Amino acid sequence: MSKASYYTPEGLKKLRDELKRLKDIERPSASQAIAEARDKGDLSENAEYDAAKEAQGMLEMKIAKLEDTLAGARVIDESQMDTSKALVLSTVKIKNQTNGMEVIYTLVADGEADLASNKLSVNSPIGKGLLGKSVGEVAEVQVPNGIMKFDILEISR
Repeated sequence: MSKASYYTPEGLKKLRDELKRLKDIERPSASQAIAEARDKGDLSENAEYDAAKEAQGMLEMKIAKLEDTLAGARVIDESQMDTSKALVLSTVKIKNQTNGMEVIYTLVADGEADLASNKLSVNSPIGKGLLGKSVGEVAEVQVPNGIMKFDILEISR
């Protein structure tokens, strides 16, 4: 059974598009590769056939995982969210108490996380530490190096 995960409408569309691509393009391509390898003769000594079958198995696992994720996916209605606390889809400005560095992150579901665009997973250590916090609070985050403390400066949508 899949667990519920929350997505923006754009993030959910991206997942559905990826699943459609895997099923409509990659799956037929994998089947074609197996058929071509099968035509080359004895299957017991055909490394190309074994590789094609293994690639197909990996593709089917990827499709199953994506279907499971989509089964538990929920779209977030931002109009119903509490804006006083850091929640999924909140944009949070934080300040590291150790080095004074300020960073702005948007808290998103795992499938939408992208550090290059400052989208941080709510399941990451920092994401978990920020969830439920309000402006003015201090988020203490357990990292392998110890505990990091962040001041919550702003929360927006």
